[in-house]
Amino acid sequence: MSGLEQAIIEFIESMGIFHLTIGNVIMILVGLTLVYLAIRYEMEPLLLLPIGISAVIVNLPLTGIAEEPHGLLYLIHHYLISTEIVPLLIFFGLGAMTDFGPMIADPKTALLGAAAQIGVFIAMLSAVLLGFTLPEAASIGIIGGADGPTTIYLTTKLAPHLLGATAVAAYSYMSLVPLIQPPIIKALTNKEERRIRMEQLRPVSKREKIMFPIITAIVISLLVPSAGPLIGMLMIGNLFRESGVVERLSKAAQEELMNIVTIFLGLGVGSTMKAESFLTMQTLMILGLGVVAFASATAGGVLLGKLMMKLSGGKINPMIGAAGVSAVPMSARVVQRLASEEDPGNFILMHAMGPNVAGVIGTAVAAGVLLSVLG
Repeated sequence: MSGLEQAIIEFIESMGIFHLTIGNVIMILVGLTLVYLAIRYEMEPLLLLPIGISAVIVNLPLTGIAEEPHGLLYLIHHYLISTEIVPLLIFFGLGAMTDFGPMIADPKTALLGAAAQIGVFIAMLSAVLLGFTLPEAASIGIIGGADGPTTIYLTTKLAPHLLGATAVAAYSYMSLVPLIQPPIIKALTNKEERRIRMEQLRPVSKREKIMFPIITAIVISLLVPSAGPLIGMLMIGNLFRESGVVERLSKAAQEELMNIVTIFLGLGVGSTMKAESFLTMQTLMILGLGVVAFASATAGGVLLGKLMMKLSGGKINPMIGAAGVSAVPMSARVVQRLASEEDPGNFILMHAMGPNVAGVIGTAVAAGVLLSVLG
């Protein structure tokens, strides 16, 4: 055999198409589906698009892009996701984008954000019953908080081998909040309850908005140190926003920094979706438990909302409890849409934003508690 013939044979053998497995093909289709949903239906496109396309790339054989020690996607995951840098920077950006004013104006709505965390523990218990270990169950349960960065943060700490499945479940179901929540809300409330109008929120002073992130960061970090990194970065970002003296930094956190770390987050998560690790029965169970987590979180918030409605003499619309999941601002918008369907003049969006932003804090605290117990 001549040298040319040998070179041709070696070139043909090096083609990825001859190393493609059925699992690779399935995961390429899964990735393309995520890309399609992101583009066609704008379902969490900022995350599902990079996750989907990187899932396609890592399942193309022999590219080495996700292989250690020098593959680009491997480096992103190893040095930016696993080290918690990106999830914490995401929280920093979220803090700079979040207005806690509605929750400060009506502090009792924070209880609704806490009530929604019941979904975390119901899904966690269900996962244990299905045979998952406690750390794995905690990583699955946190999906119920409807907070992608927190899910990634906790999973990276407790069950990194489940990162792809939990992240995809969290962001996929977050995008499906407008479909998941309305049937649950309607099943737990009647028309009269959904029509309840609420009093306008009081104005919140600048001093209150500045003191809130400082006090919250100190108190929660002292009570639940494991939640300190998440809450700390969230509140630092919020202080940048509310102080009014570092507008350039606040804008950079909301825009340039947030865009960059979102790209790294999506690519890093997608790099974990290799066929051999993603195509398992565990993944299917995680996707199913994600629905349980979201549904029970929504129900928990609404049920506490109904109790608060009765205790207040009918002054609280129980639907705002559904916004206790931290899918900001989607769940609050769902509540407003349902209120408008029953009464076009009923505007409760800002009331729903209170438990909505409280849910972000609640999920971070829940993750901190789980991490302190199981980490």
